[in-house]
Amino acid sequence: MREILGRRRKLLFRRGGRSALLGAALQCATEWQWPVLPGVGLRSGGRQPAGARLGLGERPAPRCNCPDPDCVVPGAHPFDPGLLAATTDARMLRWWWTNRPDAPLVLATGGRAPCAVSLPAVAGARALAALDHFGVRLGPVVATPTRWSLLVSPYDLAELGELLHSRDWVPSSLRFHGEGGYVVLPPSPVGAGRVRWERPPAAGPAAPWLPKVATIVDALVTASTSTPDGGSRLAY
Repeated sequence: MREILGRRRKLLFRRGGRSALLGAALQCATEWQWPVLPGVGLRSGGRQPAGARLGLGERPAPRCNCPDPDCVVPGAHPFDPGLLAATTDARMLRWWWTNRPDAPLVLATGGRAPCAVSLPAVAGARALAALDHFGVRLGPVVATPTRWSLLVSPYDLAELGELLHSRDWVPSSLRFHGEGGYVVLPPSPVGAGRVRWERPPAAGPAAPWLPKVATIVDALVTASTSTPDGGSRLAY
């Protein structure tokens, strides 16, 4: 009977909403060997105005749990622990998400981990359509309501610099997440909304296949150049 009850509790834990973040962290770290850590997360707000609770006014904007009152990426960045703490150690991940079950999932990019290129959501949709049209194979694509991030195989600064030097111009809205950078992964809650997979990784324990950045950068530059991005303000 104990075994049945224990198994039932385990299944219930997996089905719970909060366990999804821990499950995603463990898959990234233990199956794919991607170093991850918890993001700072969102501050639990105070009481909403009566009008907002009744749907008669705007809801207050989510606030970051970091000390910066004007944080431009609320919830969507590391703070404590810092980015260097990213790990593939399952015991550390369980400790982090047991204490902070709603913490966003952050991938430390570069090194042997995936890198990424991100751009505004509208430009991202155009770029994916163009790449699909020409039959370019893509890896996982992470999406928020404001930005999309295409995961690519690791690259170094020298490779990226040579690649971009050959372009006449690279839009400021196009950002590269390499060594020392990070990307927030699904199903994290952040200020812009919940992070999701626009192109999910293939099912299975093997690490997702990733394209080289050189095979997709032209389409991303073109899409970003032709799409208004509302300025260079960083947002997720």
